[in-house]
Amino acid sequence: MSASDLKKFLQKVDELNRLVESLDHVAGRREMLENCTNHDQVVLLAKSWGFDIGRRWGELDV
Repeated sequence: MSASDLKKFLQKVDELNRLVESLDHVAGRREMLENCTNHDQVVLLAKSWGFDIGRRWGELDV
């Protein structure tokens, strides 16, 4: 893993951790996430909350 990929990976982990933490602090989020039926829905919902979790750490910047 390159230094650049490691940085992207750690950023994504941070975003995911912050998203998970928000589930206990923002009413209704846990239920909204439970209602998602696929990855794309989760990514869009997370984005609407301000979290960028869609790009995989190894993907090229586009």
